[in-house]
Amino acid sequence: MSDRLLSPVVDEDGAPFWEYAARGELRIQACAAPGCGELRFPPRPCCPRCQSFDSEWLPVSGRGRIWSYVVPHPPLLPAYAEQAPYNAVVVELADAPGIRLVGNVVSGPHAALDSVDPGRLRIGAGVRAVFCPPGPDPSAAPGVTMVRWQLER
Repeated sequence: MSDRLLSPVVDEDGAPFWEYAARGELRIQACAAPGCGELRFPPRPCCPRCQSFDSEWLPVSGRGRIWSYVVPHPPLLPAYAEQAPYNAVVVELADAPGIRLVGNVVSGPHAALDSVDPGRLRIGAGVRAVFCPPGPDPSAAPGVTMVRWQLER
């Protein structure tokens, strides 16, 4: 494991998120109970507002703002050390306030984690989702399309 980037754990509740990401779509789980519609992330079986087990996956624009970020020092795993300095960000979605996703800001869908100078990152900076499909790179998450972020110009 230490020579690979960390991979998400795909469980039953979150599997649709990764399936949509593989299609280049960002969707968020929502309560499907009449009159509720509460958005929730991370995905879970029960609505925290009304306790319904009915859910659906709604498309979102993929636009957001950097809510927080860090440039880790020193990297803990060799695969990350090779890409330092890189960033880890928390992004609040523009059309789903309160929903925050963790990821990395990169220069494009196939770019390395260190492809954006950390000095360009700012709290509140606009970003949009990009989808990094699995590929031949041995440090990539096997079989999982990652949602990463690109700075808006």
